[in-house]
Amino acid sequence: MFCYQCEQTDRTGDVPGCAGPLGNCGKDPETSDLQDLLLHAVKGIAQYATKARALGAADDEAAGFILFSVFTTLTNVNFNPTRLVGLVQEAAAVRDRVRARYEEAARPRGLRTEPLPGPAAWEPAPDMEGLLAQAATVRVDAGLTLVGPDVVGLRSLHLYALKGMCAYAHHAHVLGRHSTEVLAGVEEALAYLAGDPTDPEELLERALGLGHLNLAVMELLDAANTGAYGAQRPTAVRTTPVAGKAVLVSGHDLRDLAALLEQTKDTGINVYTHGEMLPAHAYPLLKAYPHLVGNHGGAWQDQQREFAAFPGPILMTSNCIIEPHVSYRRRIFTAGPVGWPGVRHLTDGNFAPLIQAAKALPGFREDGPEEFVTVGFGRDAVLALSDQVIDAVKQGAIRHFFLIGGCDGPTPGRDYYADLALGAPSDTVILTLGCAKYRFHKHDFGSIGGIPRLLDVGQCNDTYSAIRIATALADAFDCGINDLPLTLALSWTEQKAVAVLLTLLALGVRGIHLGPTLPAYLTPALVEGLVERFGLRTIGDARTDLAAALERTTS
Repeated sequence: MFCYQCEQTDRTGDVPGCAGPLGNCGKDPETSDLQDLLLHAVKGIAQYATKARALGAADDEAAGFILFSVFTTLTNVNFNPTRLVGLVQEAAAVRDRVRARYEEAARPRGLRTEPLPGPAAWEPAPDMEGLLAQAATVRVDAGLTLVGPDVVGLRSLHLYALKGMCAYAHHAHVLGRHSTEVLAGVEEALAYLAGDPTDPEELLERALGLGHLNLAVMELLDAANTGAYGAQRPTAVRTTPVAGKAVLVSGHDLRDLAALLEQTKDTGINVYTHGEMLPAHAYPLLKAYPHLVGNHGGAWQDQQREFAAFPGPILMTSNCIIEPHVSYRRRIFTAGPVGWPGVRHLTDGNFAPLIQAAKALPGFREDGPEEFVTVGFGRDAVLALSDQVIDAVKQGAIRHFFLIGGCDGPTPGRDYYADLALGAPSDTVILTLGCAKYRFHKHDFGSIGGIPRLLDVGQCNDTYSAIRIATALADAFDCGINDLPLTLALSWTEQKAVAVLLTLLALGVRGIHLGPTLPAYLTPALVEGLVERFGLRTIGDARTDLAAALERTTS
């Protein structure tokens, strides 16, 4: 195996990357190799899909399969080799179907068709041993000795951004929101990678193009979530237990949560969110269920301790799953793209086995002391305060804005984000999103003229809301985003954060503080180019960075 897609990447060797018996995320070589093969097979689908779509013979079912399959290869999603083998085999069948559609569409037009090379011509081996042998030729670092680390790093940047985009697009897809622009863009980008591009300048410009495409993806998902469940509203969420039977839902998938809430209605079972599901409480049609009673625990990396302490079954709806501890292995379930060997997987939105487990387990025996956090400051809620915010800035009551968010994780250096938030002066406002908020969101930051100093915008994909908020402020002050008194400090772990980063860079946002480290696939030469062009920087000392941000505002 070789993998360096996430922030947990092993950096102890001469070449950064997880290549030992087990990746730092818990992925074994067999799983890693099968994920590489699945991505190779999906590129083959995309090669024919782009040609079929150009002839008006698009296969949107195949496009949906691409989104799902790529999603399964994200960090902390699917560790189940059996399911990955099934997806590899299905990918070959889907490719053959798309190829047939392309040939059928070309025939009446008198167009000559020839078999495409590369991934489009690949056939999976009939057994595991053969598949693993094939994987050695399609690893993410394939061709390194021929094209060098800069080109391989830029290809990886493309691939990992596509992974994040496909995850977001899949969440929108299952809620019935589709976009020809998005599906065609994903297919075209995968087909481009299938050709093993080597031009660094073209690769970088195309990467920024993916940033623009991801903005469309996040807009699509925003429309899907708000269209299905209403616009977020500020909501106090209980973070302590309520007596009764209990189910815990983690991940990101609001559709699975909604289905579970409907199926547990009037059963006496309380539903709790975990991790990135916390913002679900702010959606009116979800919080209308009275048995959605609160949030349990914090960010994904603490789940082994938090799940062990939870007295009911757990549902993982998307990333981030880590190896289930024996204390709860028999009461955790997966759904959607998630998988772990030996863990029961639920399909078709049927949560009956989970509900049965909840009834059999003790649940919470008594209420805990009442404690709450406030969520729900999506763009609609924040923009409703825009006149107050603008007046506060003009009057000097608000000196600076900090956007502090992204993925949390177990690696050192992430206390920076809490130090930055807690050290921000009382005349500043903090917007946050993603699970990085768990390091500081229980602190009472107070308010400025009735405007809360801490505004929880939502999940990581709600970066779209944050962009809309920043754009509205820039319009109000007749300036660019980079001219606002705004500092962006982003914490990353996996590939969705990479897609978001490319979106911000594509929009021309400069001076982003990224950490706790930069992606391992960005070589020193690539980092130098990003620093020069976009002012990208790694996080430093929180106190120093605070002082620099406030000095820039003053000057």
